[in-house]
Amino acid sequence: MKYDIIIIGSGPGGYVAGIRAAQLGKKVAIVERDALGGICLNWGCIPTKALLKSAQVFEYINHAEDYGIEVGKSKVKFDSIIGRSRDVANGMSKGIEFLMRKNKIDVVKGTGKLVPGKKVQVTDADGKQQVLEASHIIIATGARAKELPNLPIDGEKIIGYRQAMNLEKQPKKMVVVGAGAIGAEFAYFYHTIGTEVTIVEFLEQGMLPREDKDVSKELGKIFKKSGINVKGNTSVEKVDTSGKTLKVTMKDRKSGKEEVMECDVVLSAAGVSANIEDIGLDVVGVKTEKGTITVDEFYRTNVDGIYAIGDVIPGPALAHVASAEGIVCVEAIAGHDPQPIDYNNIPSCTYCSPEVASVGYTEEAAKEAGYELKVGKFPFQVSGKAKASGHTTGFVKVIYDAKYGEWLGAHFIGANVTEMIAEVVAARKLETTGHEIIKTVHPHPTMSEAVMEATAAAYDEVIHL
Repeated sequence: MKYDIIIIGSGPGGYVAGIRAAQLGKKVAIVERDALGGICLNWGCIPTKALLKSAQVFEYINHAEDYGIEVGKSKVKFDSIIGRSRDVANGMSKGIEFLMRKNKIDVVKGTGKLVPGKKVQVTDADGKQQVLEASHIIIATGARAKELPNLPIDGEKIIGYRQAMNLEKQPKKMVVVGAGAIGAEFAYFYHTIGTEVTIVEFLEQGMLPREDKDVSKELGKIFKKSGINVKGNTSVEKVDTSGKTLKVTMKDRKSGKEEVMECDVVLSAAGVSANIEDIGLDVVGVKTEKGTITVDEFYRTNVDGIYAIGDVIPGPALAHVASAEGIVCVEAIAGHDPQPIDYNNIPSCTYCSPEVASVGYTEEAAKEAGYELKVGKFPFQVSGKAKASGHTTGFVKVIYDAKYGEWLGAHFIGANVTEMIAEVVAARKLETTGHEIIKTVHPHPTMSEAVMEATAAAYDEVIHL
């Protein structure tokens, strides 16, 4: 079987690349060993958001009296919550099947492996093999939960994110190792439905250590107030899994003091590792470095005709990044002139409650880059829409270059801020200045007004603060 483009992996990088290639008139095959949609649709982005929505609804019900509504006693049906999440994921995967048919893309089920001569050997579940050939091959095999040396994932007592969204029984006590987006979201979900949660982060900044320090501090404060036990600057030394309950030994990295905590399950949320093993990279000579595939700005590897996108290359392991990379990659293959992606204008979103969203420089990074700054902050506590909706925690923080008014970064924490961040991404793409944002009329009452108000605060023109 000969194609113009073969894509190994059908996640948000692979299937989007396939559809764009088909739109450009290319004959495309996608090799996938599991369900279409990859981790994002089946075990990541989509089903986790379904879980988080169930937790949020439960939280709304428990605070109904705050809105003048009296309801009876609510109860979590854990298996039903998990079932709804799986139904959402399955429905999305079937949607990708439809898109493959619509765009006349061949889906080849099995595990793909590169072989010399721009070929892919596919082995199906029964061990049957076939060889596909193409002028261009795109590797989009994604990533898996990262295993720490002292925290081996067994899928039952020490679990990764995949098992965390498909447990048969709700744990009474859980320790989450890692306070990044995955750790924060699962900590919020399980705590909200009644599990006693402790979240442990190695880095000193604590919650969401890659975010702006003001946002990290605020989320840590909110989580602690809600009852989540947050331990920053703390290492997990070992986990004893021999007993009925797990015994987690953790050490305060500042004082050196150790403590042992018992729990039912440990969730390892320490990031992801690229799936680059056993796919033939060494056979055809594709260069790798530090566990990822080396590519140029158009995702070409060092081997002619072989490309890589998504979580297998350096950069943010995010679904929207993989999709954008896939489009740039195939447009370049098709002879178009796509712009390389600006990785400093990639939005990052965390969907716990309150949500967190950011793009561009943190205040600290902007100072280190040598900019003179204008920084503005607007708290949702004084937002009319936030007060009316009952979601007054959090703020909008904006960072501008004092000399030219360039929008360097923005950092949001609050309700629905993952929907608000796109304004900043678009404005930065269009090189919009701070004064132009101030003069852009925002609708009232909305949460998005806070973006304009925070910008006005940076320029000492804020009205409602």
